Formats: sequence, C-alpha cells, structure tokens
Amino acid sequence: MNLLDAAANVWDKTVTGHVANLHRMPREAVVGSPSGILYRYLPRSGVDQVGGPPVLLVPPLGAPDFAYDLRRGCSLVQHLLHAGRTVYLVDYGPMSFDDRGLGIEDWVDDLVPRMVREVAAETGEDVALMAWSLGGIFALLAVASAAQDGEPLPVSTVTAIATPVDISKVPLVAPIRPLAQITGGRLVSSIYHVIGSFPAPVVSWAFHLTAVDKLITRPLAIASRLDDRDCLAQIEAVDHLMNNMHGYPGRAFGQLFHLLVRGNDLAGGGLTLAGRRVELAAIDVPVLVVAGEDDVIAPMRSVRRTVDLLTGSPEVRFVTAPGGHLGVLTGRRARDTTWSEIDRMLDDHAGSTDAAASGA
Repeated sequence: MNLLDAAANVWDKTVTGHVANLHRMPREAVVGSPSGILYRYLPRSGVDQVGGPPVLLVPPLGAPDFAYDLRRGCSLVQHLLHAGRTVYLVDYGPMSFDDRGLGIEDWVDDLVPRMVREVAAETGEDVALMAWSLGGIFALLAVASAAQDGEPLPVSTVTAIATPVDISKVPLVAPIRPLAQITGGRLVSSIYHVIGSFPAPVVSWAFHLTAVDKLITRPLAIASRLDDRDCLAQIEAVDHLMNNMHGYPGRAFGQLFHLLVRGNDLAGGGLTLAGRRVELAAIDVPVLVVAGEDDVIAPMRSVRRTVDLLTGSPEVRFVTAPGGHLGVLTGRRARDTTWSEIDRMLDDHAGSTDAAASGA
C-alpha cells in the first residue's frame, strides 16, 4: 500500500468529506411536465460532434436519474459526451402521494413516446433509446406499443441494460412467488393501497439488502484499498445513489408485483396494460441487451430471455459484462466493457434511419 496516497485519501475524506467528484454534467431543460422533464446535456468544449442518432436515457422507477451520471470519471453521460454524441435524459423526479395513481402504461404509452418524439423533432434524427433496469422494460414496451398502434416511434435502436424479463430466474424473489400465488397478492395489495406508494426508504433498504455480503466485508475492503482513490470514489458514489432512491407510485408497484413477480407475464412475451396486450415481438428495430455477470437483481438468465422474445427485431445482440446491477451500467469495469458495446451499437447504426420519414 502506498502510505502517502492512503494518507491523502484519508485526509480528503475526513476534512472535505469526500473523495468522489459528484458534480453532474451540465444540462438544460428542454420540456417539462408534471410527469417528467426532458434534459439536454451540453456538448463538451473542444469535442467534435460525431453525428449519428441522439441518445435518450430512460431511468427506472426508484433510482435517481444520476445513475447515468454517477461521478466524474465513471459516468456514462460523460463518456457519451466525450465521444461527441448528443445526449438527452428524461427525469421523473421523486414520486409523491399524488402520483399514486400512475401505472406502467403512463410511461409506456405517454411519457417515453412523448419524449422520444420531442428529441427526434429537435434533432431531425431517429433516437437511440437507452435504458437500465426497469427503464429497459419501459423502453421496450413503449417501442412495441407504438408499433402495434401503427404509429412507430422514431427510434433507431434500443439498448436495455440489466433488464429482468423472466422473474422466475431471479433468486431474490423466488421465495416470494409461491406465497404470492397462495395469497393472491392480497397482503401486498392492501399495503400499497393504504400508503399509496412503495416508500423511498424501503427502496433504498432493498437495494442495500441485495449487497449485504459486500456490506459485511466493506470495512476490510476499504481498509485494504485506502491508497486506491478511484475505488474509494466509486464506493462513495454508489453509497450516495443508494441513499437517494425514490419511491414507487402505488399503482405501478402493484402492477410490477402482480404482473412481473407473481404472474411472470413478461417472460411470456408481453404485458396487458390498460386493457390491451403489448407484445415485445412487435419491436422492429435493432436491440442491444446487456446482462451483468454478477447481477442478483437481474441475473443473466432473466435478462437473456429478452432475446427469445424479440422475434420481430432485425438484429438482437446479447452481451454480458462484469458487475452487479449498478456495476454493469456504471462500474469501473463498465468503462471497457458495457460502454464499448454501446459505442459499437451506436456506430454500427449511425444514420441508418431518418426521423422525418418516421413522422417525427
């Protein structure tokens, strides 16, 4: 261990309170609504714009939008901007009791399509839709729903990172599913009907629980890496994200529980939302599916099922990368694995479609 580096890191953590640079990449609001704000990230000074499809990042419920911009040096947003790409993000903000009536269809049939068309109209290009975790389900279903309605979205590609489709392959919920089948989910339903949401503190606690083994060994890991500033910064940034999780609207949480956890409907090809069936087979654009090799929330087998269901897509790429649920998106190793696959997907399909022809 380098004692000088370790001493400097301990000093910064003790005196300044941090070693990670958590400043967010500069951005400006494009359009806003009660359900979400569309942000455009400002181009980096001195970086030539490469053209190609603009990227629209779709976060999941529960996680703050800065999951894509975790910290300087380990930010997917920063990476995309430094590559000269145009980057947008839709931010839902924290969910309140007033949002308890929002369901999955509000994202699938309204918010995500509206933001996609806004980006396409502003840039004149089809949009590279990119989403993590539950956001990947929103993105995939939004593209499928619009295609089924005969009004396809101006989308060039979809990238779904750590998106669980076959919930029966998720060990964390395996003990819950038989109980939910027996009770019909009435206990869970009564809880979210009363409180109107799945509270943010519970979401944060649940995420911490998925890494309980790392929490136990964490003090030793930190002590042994005191001279590794990048490692300490990553731990600090992940802690910051987990301590700032958002709640789930009650209705959306109920749908997730009954349709995904209890019924595992998505593994059968789609979901029934607002009285109609949305099939993933309706997606007719190239899709990149990324699974984390150490992901316990969205294990590889759960994510891999997506490939079997995208029968209408002209191209489906399935890749694995090291890391857990967050690590595969924005871990230190993601810089050389997941992000490289994203770059390859964007480059291979740059200029392949025209937003104007799609009716943007």
